[in-house]
Amino acid sequence: MSTITTEELAETTLLRFATAGSVDDGKSTLVGRLLHDSKSVLTDQLEAVERASASRGQEAPDLALLTDGLRAEREQGITIDVAYRYFATPLRRFILADTPGHVQYTRNMVTGASTAELTVILVDARNGVVEQTRRHAALAALLRVPHVVLAVNKMDLVAYEEKVFAAIAEEFTAYATELGVPEVTAIPISALVGDNVVEPSANMDWYGGPTVLEHLETVPVSHDLSHCHARLPVQYVIRPQNSDHPDYRGYAGQIAAGSFHVGEQVTVLPSGRTSKVAGIDLLGEPVDVAWTTQSVTLLLEDDIDISRGDLIVPTKDAPATTQDIEATVCHVADAPLTVGHRVLLKHGTRTVKAIVKDIPSRLTLDDLSLHPHPGQLVANDIGRVKIRTAEPLPVDSYSDSRRTGSFILIDPNDGQTLTAGMVGESFAAPEPVRDEAEDDGWDF
Repeated sequence: MSTITTEELAETTLLRFATAGSVDDGKSTLVGRLLHDSKSVLTDQLEAVERASASRGQEAPDLALLTDGLRAEREQGITIDVAYRYFATPLRRFILADTPGHVQYTRNMVTGASTAELTVILVDARNGVVEQTRRHAALAALLRVPHVVLAVNKMDLVAYEEKVFAAIAEEFTAYATELGVPEVTAIPISALVGDNVVEPSANMDWYGGPTVLEHLETVPVSHDLSHCHARLPVQYVIRPQNSDHPDYRGYAGQIAAGSFHVGEQVTVLPSGRTSKVAGIDLLGEPVDVAWTTQSVTLLLEDDIDISRGDLIVPTKDAPATTQDIEATVCHVADAPLTVGHRVLLKHGTRTVKAIVKDIPSRLTLDDLSLHPHPGQLVANDIGRVKIRTAEPLPVDSYSDSRRTGSFILIDPNDGQTLTAGMVGESFAAPEPVRDEAEDDGWDF
């Protein structure tokens, strides 16, 4: 692979993707092979892996060691935590989230896949679609990951039989389609040998599709946030204390979705005040338009009371504000989330007090059944919750925007993240029940 210049790198697109697979499906080996064969491994890293492999009596380097960085991961031969890897080819830049496959690490997969545009799900060609494969497909559908790659691994152990691959691909695709996954691409591979990972396989001439890397380099990022309704969560208000710009007042933040244009009518939420974009500063220079992920400063024609936590949106595409949120959540803390739990809800740059009013159901990933009114969610549980916030929030549906349709719940006592949420439809909650025994400022 040729060396990529800084200019070429700047012109490439970015793809965030996650990997998932059951224990011993070879996921870490696949990631290691992908990094190794795409020339994305530093020399000293490869030498360290070769030394570690030799100490174990292995002639070839164990590429799984490139990703399993924790001591416990290396000792047990499993992936425990999410590991992020960054690499690039002349066609695209990548952020890879290598997530665990164990059931008890469901929360880690949710974390890694929540921002992914594509998920690679591995299966062992000898075992086919298993229970954990179905769980991973369900999570990909739940998180609305637009592209799923089914990597049927260890094809070398089934004599590269086309019928084995075809049967697995057909079963998985039918299941994923039923879940609502919009696109599945099945690829037969051998991560250990390198078949169809970066280079086409000479052992599977019956397969005419792309390799894993070819697909990653060419898959369209169809849900590009630049085409969503524009959203700018305000992080900071800039008022320079100098005589050169005595009237300068800018509202800085990273654009979460869409694009903003000079002259555009905007609304500030939750206040509902309106104005027009008078200017946009990007890296200290004025521009006429700015879009998703750029960190900018907006200047408005009117002097409006705006502070951190407010959301600037185009007036024509303004979301409704609500204090009642219904959402699908994944509980990530060891302590359970219960009805009546008093929490902090962080949405964008705004954090407000909230109360868990109800937990209508818990999802059983084994068969996708719903367990009604479980009363609580424990670590790795996925369920529906109804939340009442102390202040109105401008939330989008997660199906419309994964950035402004998501939130986290935080323990107000120690700041621990409790739950990751994906906003569903809002609902009219009953009147809040006040705690008559004590007024501590949490009832609203």
